[in-house]
Amino acid sequence: MRKLFLLITSLIFQQFSAQNLEVIPLGVYGGIDESNLSSYLVGVKKNNSYLALDAGTLTSGIKRAIALDSFDTITDSQLILKNYIKGYFISHGHLDHVSGLIINSPEDSSKPIYGLTSTLDVLKEKYFINGSWSNFANEGEEPILGKYKYRKITPLQSFPVENTALIAEIFELSHVNPQKSSAILIKYKDEYILYFGDTGADRIEKTNNLDIIWKHITPLVINKNLQAILIEVSFPNQQPEEKLFGHLTPSLLNEEFTKLADYVGKENLEGLNVIITHLKPNSNQMEIIKQELLTNNIFNLNYIFPEQGKKISFE
Repeated sequence: MRKLFLLITSLIFQQFSAQNLEVIPLGVYGGIDESNLSSYLVGVKKNNSYLALDAGTLTSGIKRAIALDSFDTITDSQLILKNYIKGYFISHGHLDHVSGLIINSPEDSSKPIYGLTSTLDVLKEKYFINGSWSNFANEGEEPILGKYKYRKITPLQSFPVENTALIAEIFELSHVNPQKSSAILIKYKDEYILYFGDTGADRIEKTNNLDIIWKHITPLVINKNLQAILIEVSFPNQQPEEKLFGHLTPSLLNEEFTKLADYVGKENLEGLNVIITHLKPNSNQMEIIKQELLTNNIFNLNYIFPEQGKKISFE
């Protein structure tokens, strides 16, 4: 009887302690390989409703995810593109974050695009125009096809992600000041995932954008509600600071996490899942970055280096 009681107690604990959010990387690089550029699906397990965090690559990533059974038994890439992806968050307007969205727009279904006004203006004024493509959105140059609906989000104001169970809020980032990028905090019940678009360090960019975010997520880290941070590291430490172009190195990431540790306590960072995005596959640069992160892991973070199409779950 005691063994049965312990088994039931264990199963109940597992049920309530199991994490519900998951991430499917559709593209993980920050350049060169056009079939594998920044895009991550975030959603609730077994729900088949995802928000795409950036959209540098879509169809190639979906097909790779199908090959790895990341969508269980679903093998129809068009079904996933049209029905599973419920909307897009675009962090900024650079091509390695939007090219998949643009190329796939004729075959896509109607859905919202979330972002800062400055980001959506790039889509409206540079890409969804007749000279470069067609206007598949609901604003801008005529003819207006109206497939995508721009959702201009004010920073630090929460909003529902349409046709999902997710709630989100957006933060401004600096990507070569004064050019803006953005981050998004995704919430499902008491679970959170934080995704960063391209960003420079506060000290280099002469801003406090990252510091605002660190303060905001302090209770989430302390209470173990934050399941993962997806953040870019584009260059190794040898890259001169004047040639970072609004990106991070392993040492600058440590510099920023030191600020976060000051707010939450070093012990509360231990084991935090940190998914490294936007690696640039130039020569052996990626391996250098990985080694620099792992050998100087001063906070005992759980670094994850995502693979295109391979689902990431948080147990």
